[in-house]
Order: sequence, then structure tokens, then C-alpha cells
Amino acid sequence: MNDSPNALCFGSNLPAAGAPCRVEVSSAGLRVELPDLPAEAISFTGLSVTAGGFDQDQLVVKWTHGGVERTAYLKDPAVITAFRQAAPPDLMPHLERTAAHVRRARSGRRTLLAVAVGSVIGLLLILWLGSDALVRMAVTHIPVEWERSIGDATRGQFLAGQQVVKEGPAVAAVQEITQRLAEQIPNNPYTFEVTVVRSDVVNAFALPGGYVIVFTGLLKKADSPDEVAGVLSHELNHVVLRHGLERIVKTLGIVAVVTIFVGNQEGLVGLAKQLGIELATLKFGREQEMEADLQGLRLLHRAKIASDGMIHFFERLSESDKLQVELLSTHPMSAARAERLKAAAATLPKQEPVPFGFEWKAVQAGL
Repeated sequence: MNDSPNALCFGSNLPAAGAPCRVEVSSAGLRVELPDLPAEAISFTGLSVTAGGFDQDQLVVKWTHGGVERTAYLKDPAVITAFRQAAPPDLMPHLERTAAHVRRARSGRRTLLAVAVGSVIGLLLILWLGSDALVRMAVTHIPVEWERSIGDATRGQFLAGQQVVKEGPAVAAVQEITQRLAEQIPNNPYTFEVTVVRSDVVNAFALPGGYVIVFTGLLKKADSPDEVAGVLSHELNHVVLRHGLERIVKTLGIVAVVTIFVGNQEGLVGLAKQLGIELATLKFGREQEMEADLQGLRLLHRAKIASDGMIHFFERLSESDKLQVELLSTHPMSAARAERLKAAAATLPKQEPVPFGFEWKAVQAGL
């Protein structure tokens, strides 16, 4: 070829991947120069024209020479322009249809690209603005068996470094309170297991699957078993409402969501185990705390346990909240929680509480 190739030619005696060729346009038709072959001259009457190429931006010209079918893909804009200017009127309808096809293809690609970009942006907005809804949806797909596996593994890690109180008045009292509350939870899928740990920390916390840890510091600090029952009722409702699972899924992010939806139990449990002891210290959101408070209050009422204990406990805790600012706290302050509980308790029917079967002073003396 005298000049550099400006097209790609195909034919039975050419490489399957095509051969670089040079196409020149004249008023009579095309002159095609192929490597190691004589040049071929084709009149416009012997040509057919379509659009082609990956982006549908090439002019595909077909002809027959010496009984061999040939195809040339023209992408050079100068050659395409020259072809359109030199083509006879009877070939123009083919060129117009080809041009229209290219326009439709390009428009379709732009539309598809816009839809794809819009879908990605929409998904990101859903994940950003509606992450809580996505998390709740994912949690509904977690079977209780998976949940117990996560809670059991975390409990084992936490208790490995703790002194567990395995028997005595305190253990018996906590078990009685828990059983009485659990019996009043409708359609309860959990078997609650409460463990008493020797520590001066005035607290208790719940793990997914029905595991609850109670510190002896809470039992020592409480003025009555009703206060302990209020805390336990709150924690049991964290389990029933699956707040712990929601915090885990939200902490682990989209990987956990995908793992849940594909049904990978081992994957989810493995991800949760990576958090380790952090699972025991994950903070519940302000809305979750208030929801557990109100549901806990109603559970106390159904179990015929005085709600005054729960309210009194938060009132006493509020003494340590005085230097905090509620908007800067991940939890509602104890004073505000006590006020909400008082208002909610006032709406419940009056009833006579049923006492527990143990002496609270004896329980505390055993500690």
C-alpha cells in the first residue's frame, strides 16, 4: 500500500481478525488497497452500506470481487464524508438509514448510561439516607439460630475474663425476675439466659439471641428488686426488638447486608466475631433506648411488677447526668427518661403489684 491504512477489511482469503487496508473514494466508487494483493476498484452500484462497529459509528461497506465477498469497516471521518458526498442518489437512502441507525444507537447508549448513573446515585442515596430502613430490612432476614450463634460467641469471649457468680441468692433472684418477665412476652422466640458477673459496675447489657449480663454492682446499688426488674425488662426488650442485631449490621455495613441476603450464616457470624468484645459495648441509639424503656414499662405492667422501681432507678442515675448535655449524648439522659416513663406509666391501668418470692435484703447480703 502506498499510504497508511484507514480501514479494516475482511474476506475469505484474509485473516479472520481482518487486514488493515486503504480505501479511497472517487466519483465512480471505491479503490481498495489490500496488503500483498492487487488493488480492487468497486463501483457504487456494486456496494451495500450499513452501520457497524462497537459504537455503531463505522460505515460498513460490502461488495463482491472475483467471486469473493469483501467487507470494509470505515471509521475515518474524512473517508466517510467523502463517501457521502460522492455516493449516487440511489445509494443515499441506504446512507440515511445508516445515519438514523447510528443516531438511535448513540441515543440509546446515552439513555442507558443515564439510567445506569441514575441507578447508582439512587442506590447511594438509599444507602445514605435510608440506611436505618435497609438495616431493619436486613435484620428481619436473620433467623434466631444465627442470632444465638452471634450472642453465644460474644458472651463466651466476654466471660473469659470475668468472675461469674454461678449460684446463690443473687442468681436465684435474677432468674426469678427474668422468668416472670419472659412469661409475659407474647410469641417470644427466645430462651433468655442471664449471667451474673462480679463487678462494681452498676449496669446490665443484652446480647443478641437472649443473653443478658448483670453486674453485681447493679444488684448492690438497687434499692429494691423492682429496680432490677426495670433494668432487666429494658434489656430483654433490646433483645426482642433486635436492637443488638441492628447495631451489629449497621457497624459492619453493606458487607453484612449482602451476607444476610445471600443466606450466608457462617459469613455473618464470622463478621460479628471480628468485632469481638466490642459487641458487648456497642451503644444503642437514642430511639432504641427510648423504645426499650417504653416497651419495658409495659412488660413490667403485664408481669404485675411495680413500674415505680424502673422510674426511681433512672431518677437516681440522673444525679450523675447533671454535667452532660443531652444532645451530645448517644443515650437519653436518665432524668429525661424518668420523666417520659412517668408520663407513660400514668396512662396504664391501675393494678396491685405481685411481690417476688425472695427477700431483697437477703439477696444483697449474699453479695
